[in-house]
Amino acid sequence: MQPYSIKAMNLAHFADQAERRHGDCNALIWGDKRWNWSELNARVNAMAYALVHDYKVVKGDRILVQSSNCNQMFESMLACFRVGAVWVPANFRGMPDDLSWMAKSSGAVGLICHADFPEHAKICAPQLAFTISIGASGFATEYDEIVANHMGKTMPLAEVTRDDPCWFFFTSGTTGRPKASVLTHGQMGFVVTNHLCDLLPGTTEQDATVIVAPLSHGAGIHALLMIARGAATILPAGDKFDATDIWHLIETYKVTSLFTVPTILKMLAEDAGVDQYDHSSLRYVIYAGAPMYRVDQIYALEKLGPVLVQYFGLGEVTGNITVLPPALHSAVQNPRPGTCGYARTGIQIQIQDDEGVEVTPGETGEFCIIGPAVFAGYWDNDEANAKAFRNGWFRTGDMGHMDAQGFFYITGRASDMYISGGSNIYPREIEEKILMHSDITEVAIVGIPDEKWGEIGVAICVPSAGSNPSETDLIAFLKPKISSYKMPKEIHFWDSLPKSAYGKITKKQVREAFLEKRLEKSN
Repeated sequence: MQPYSIKAMNLAHFADQAERRHGDCNALIWGDKRWNWSELNARVNAMAYALVHDYKVVKGDRILVQSSNCNQMFESMLACFRVGAVWVPANFRGMPDDLSWMAKSSGAVGLICHADFPEHAKICAPQLAFTISIGASGFATEYDEIVANHMGKTMPLAEVTRDDPCWFFFTSGTTGRPKASVLTHGQMGFVVTNHLCDLLPGTTEQDATVIVAPLSHGAGIHALLMIARGAATILPAGDKFDATDIWHLIETYKVTSLFTVPTILKMLAEDAGVDQYDHSSLRYVIYAGAPMYRVDQIYALEKLGPVLVQYFGLGEVTGNITVLPPALHSAVQNPRPGTCGYARTGIQIQIQDDEGVEVTPGETGEFCIIGPAVFAGYWDNDEANAKAFRNGWFRTGDMGHMDAQGFFYITGRASDMYISGGSNIYPREIEEKILMHSDITEVAIVGIPDEKWGEIGVAICVPSAGSNPSETDLIAFLKPKISSYKMPKEIHFWDSLPKSAYGKITKKQVREAFLEKRLEKSN
């Protein structure tokens, strides 16, 4: 039998469906601007037509996007999908050199760049066939002008197969340069279905979501779920996170779902707006990207009610690893403390040892995944692919265990583990205990080289407002709670912890900041 390509639905078909069924309903709201599905899809078609006829884009071409959240960025995703091009969104907080590297590594033919980033456009121009500007600029033709010139024209959906790329999802680059995870039309069709099934059951065109993170990563996936259901997506007017404004939008538009990360959820729950605005419409507050500490879970549940949904996943598996639904979140009863939930629908998880052998329940190993949500590999990176896959299983780099009932627990990233005095130590367990102290609001423990122990654990703590904890007090608090060999050798108090562009505390940044402070002190 000869191999053949299996045709898949072009993801832009979701917008066509939404227009046919809900043309007059809100599709996108941004500040005081709004577009219904007919208006939005007309703009998508106009830009898609221009990409093909004006800029000679063909199926498989990569289109880089450098922009903060806006309607044009939202539309560009669907326009790229529509013509069979690959959407390559960048972290808009990156430097010009970062974007230049992405342009080269992805082989992008064009760039859609917000007018706020002229230096980014300038450094990339020599590598590209064209640049389009979002907003008036001196470096390219303006996006809305192009759309206006082609308004009313339609662009047929490009035929795609299951394995045709649609999105280069760049990793956060916690070690070395970010890598481009290749997401495909067939894979993403499954991912959208799975997310709606496991995270947002019952979502319809009557629902709405507020985007509280950059569309370039997980928030873009969440927006695609809304498109699939013909529901409204709301973008806050400002670029900077404003928790009170989010609560205002939730009340105004009767928002039913949010997607965020634990640090942002913590900020939302602690903001005064949570008590000032009506948020009773919320059914699902989804958090991912990092585990949420139990003390923060409890506070959020007390403020928001039984609406929390946790999922564990990576960009390479597009979030599809485990889920902990609202019914398994409780501020009072917690029969499985620390669990990140059970396996997602259609996904198989094994906890494997260093040889790729599945370990027994309760034994620590690496999360390894198979299923339709697993990406197609890293773009043009054979070395990374060889490390990421073993016997067909995707290796996440996350460590943990499974209990006898099939619930999973994350111990931490393999890269977060440090070896002190010959013992493997995973910081998360210790961090959970530290956060039980009422005077600590955030913490990160990192392994630092040490002549005597090989490595030592250094705890960087952020005190709660108005508190002044001491190292002596914290050690006394921890002594009955953790083994002596796990006790951090140093405890420091900072005003804040460094965070990634997506609001996550990254150990790499914390470690670098600590070593820099140590060097400054020694000089």
